[in-house]
Amino acid sequence: MPRPIRLRNVIRIGPVQVGTYFDNRGREKHTAACTAPRCGFSADYDSRAAAEIAARTHRCTVS
Repeated sequence: MPRPIRLRNVIRIGPVQVGTYFDNRGREKHTAACTAPRCGFSADYDSRAAAEIAARTHRCTVS
């Protein structure tokens, strides 16, 4: 069973949360995930800036 991701340095930009974690190979990764119901947006990035830009530009399509 895969190890759960332990996010650190979590911030919230609108409905999107951005957090930092270490992957299985010890590399630092950044994720952006929307917390709105039925949205389903989440993505991993190599840089924190890219994850924050994705969070700022994300628009939920769920009505």
